[in-house]
Parts: sequence; structure tokens; C-alpha cells
Amino acid sequence: MKKPIPITNQRYRLGYHLMTPGGWMNDPNGFSFFKGWYHIFYQYYPYEAQWGPMHWGHARSRDLIHWETLPVALEPDANENGCFSGSAVVYDDKLWLIYTGHHTPNAVDPEDFYQDQRVAWSEDGINFTKYGANPVLKTPAGNTKHFRDPKVWQEGDTFYMVLGSQDLDGLGRALIYSSKDLLHWELTTELSKAKSKETEGYMWECPDFFHLDGKDILLMSPQGLEADGDRFRNLNQTGYLMGNVVDKKLQHDGFVEIDNGHDFYATQTMLTPDGRRVMIAWMNAWDSPMPEIEDGWAGALTLPRELSVKDGRVLQKPIRELTGLRQEVLLDGALEVERDYKLGHLAELELTFTEKAEGVLLLLTDGDKSLQLSLEAGGRFVINRNTKDGERAAVLRTGEPLKLQIFIDRSSAEIFVADGELTFTERIYWENDVNCRLLTKAANQVKAWRLESECNQY
Repeated sequence: MKKPIPITNQRYRLGYHLMTPGGWMNDPNGFSFFKGWYHIFYQYYPYEAQWGPMHWGHARSRDLIHWETLPVALEPDANENGCFSGSAVVYDDKLWLIYTGHHTPNAVDPEDFYQDQRVAWSEDGINFTKYGANPVLKTPAGNTKHFRDPKVWQEGDTFYMVLGSQDLDGLGRALIYSSKDLLHWELTTELSKAKSKETEGYMWECPDFFHLDGKDILLMSPQGLEADGDRFRNLNQTGYLMGNVVDKKLQHDGFVEIDNGHDFYATQTMLTPDGRRVMIAWMNAWDSPMPEIEDGWAGALTLPRELSVKDGRVLQKPIRELTGLRQEVLLDGALEVERDYKLGHLAELELTFTEKAEGVLLLLTDGDKSLQLSLEAGGRFVINRNTKDGERAAVLRTGEPLKLQIFIDRSSAEIFVADGELTFTERIYWENDVNCRLLTKAANQVKAWRLESECNQY
């Protein structure tokens, strides 16, 4: 029996973000609520801190903040070489997992593969049984081998599945299937398709489709977009097409990145019991450096974020439950300019700029690693991380007063600008206590809290 890889160094282990107990993590899967618990699953390889044959790691929470790691929910068997991404839905008093079976019949060539969709279920939310007649959906004619990442939801007595796909012309698209029982699926529509590889991608990974504040939104991670100024600077992007469905097609205004940082990919949302649309993502990207690999683990998930629509854009705000992390007030009032204030390794920082904020606003630094935040004329908001290719930027459309909300963890920072009009997600591997240094007189109100340091139970 293989043994999971152990953690050899705690230096970068996060305090209030979900991680594995050891090994590799990527996409969040199966974000759901079942019998009083929130559940999150994730792409997982327990035996190395590198991507490998994909399992489904599993954790549950009462409040979306404090997570209890559970046994592995899915692992590859003789019928599949990997349990790729998917989702979860409650039906018939069971928690059903719908996932992509990844198959590599030629062990010498990992690019020789095919994909299909499979199901498993659980009565207790912990132990899962795979359906004996899997797969429930095979790759259709007219599609390449890229056919994965099912997101399932229910409307009335019908289940719907949105799938990431690639047409034979090499362009990404989202397909919608329907079912009455989760076992028999029929194609309903090609919901949307890329206009070109350069602007909308050759494959759409991790699609998610939902209705929010009067709009229909297709959230996904397109591969292959070419950089365009400040846009699309990462290897692969994550964003949305927003509009309305007309004759089973999504009429939209083009692709919009949902996060502008270095380390954000593969979103998944759920509708909470009280009606909020909450999103979580992989707090890394495929081209991100991951020094924690040396320590026996890799990857983490973002903080949960509540979504809303305002003025034609999707806004994100940290879920209200996160206020429960606050342990101690660190700052409350005006700060002196160019003076260092100690935040430590786990902190939340709120700044309100009452005067016109322009130029370099704030520096977060531990003396070695740093993150600088600026606002240029015309509304271009810029972050600079003192690493290779450290700049990321996006245009802020709202006026004054500018607000910033920043969450610092032992190897990350999540920045919410103007009540979530823009967000920047960063893995930044702090070596020492973090200090904040205000670099403008425009901010007159600053609050900071020390946050809870151990939210994961393994």
C-alpha cells in the first residue's frame, strides 16, 4: 500500500485557506450542501507534491471557513486512469458526484487519451459508491477528445449539465445536457462557442452556468487566449460570458476576466441554503511557481466569495462568515504615511481613501517579499509583486471613495478593490512578519485584524 506524502516543513502552510494534508491539489470540485454540511472536493494526488493520477480529496464545513478533511472520495480504478473534475448535486436523499473519467490506454503517450462522464453517490456524505454501469455519457461525435468538467444543477424535475468541450474546428465551447435521473443524458444545446482561439480559447475548462440578478452567466476557464495589454497575462484565464439565453444560445458581450491576479483558476460556485451564489477557486495557476512542493504539498483554494451583478459586471465580496476569523484588532484609525505597521502572518486589512487616490497607495512587505498597490490616472489599478513578471493590472470603473480589503495568509494575499469590482489573487511566500506601509495621505480610515491561524482539521 502506498503511503501519502508527509509534510516536511510548515513554513508556507496557510492558516485559514483549505489545503491538502499533504500532496498535490488543483481544481475545486463538488461544491455543495448536504445534510447540514458544506462539502468541497478537489483534484488531489496524495502520494507526491506533483500532479499525478487524479483523486477527489474531500473536506466538509459547517460555516465555509473551518474545514474537516475527510477520506478520499474517489480514486482511479481499473476502469479509469484519473477521476477528473466535476460537481455534486443532492437527489433522492443522496449526494451524487458527477465527474470526468480520464483514460490513457497508451501508457507511453499521455496525450493519447479519451474522456467520459461518470457518477458516484453517497448516503452519508463520506463514503461513495461508483455507478456500476459507468460511464453515463461518452464523448459525442463532432467533438475532439477534450470533453470534461461537468457542472450539474436541478431545475424542477430536470437535471442539467454544462460541459467543457472542443469542437472539431479546435475552438472551445460549452454544451448543455439534460436528464431526469442523472444516469441518462441528452444533448440540449451548444450554449456558447469561442469566436476565435486568440480571444476566447481552444478549450473551455471548468464551466459553470447560473442565473444571477437577472443575468445568465457562463463562468469558465478558457485555454489558449493571447495576451492583450493588461488582459490575459497568465498561461490560462478564468472569467465569464454574461448576457441572456435566447433560443437556447447565450447572447453575451464578450469574455471578462473575473480575477486579475497571478494565482486564480478553475472556479466552481454553489447556491447556499440562504440563496447566495458563492464561488471558490484554485489559488494557483498552471504557470505559478510553487515552492511549497519542496515541503510535501502544493496548492490551495481561495476564500469563498459571494457573487452579485452590478452595472454589467460580476462583483465579488468575501462571504460574511469570514468576519468570524477576526481575533484581535491590530489597527483602527488613521495611519502615518511611510511608517511601517506590523500585521504578522495572518491579517485582514481594510482601507478607505476619502480624498482622490492616485499614485502608489500601499506597500505590503516582510523585508524580502513585497506587494505594491497603485492607482494610475484613468483608473488603472496596478499590483506589483517583486517576482518575475510581477505586474498585473485592470481598469477600475467606479469613482471615489476607493476601498480596499486585503486578506493576508502565510503564503497568499487576496485583494478586493472597490467592494469587489476588481480582485487580485496572489500566492506570495512571506518569510517574515508582514508590515503595511501607507504611501499616500488620501487614506483616513484603516482597520486591521489578526485572523485565526488554524482553520483546517486533518
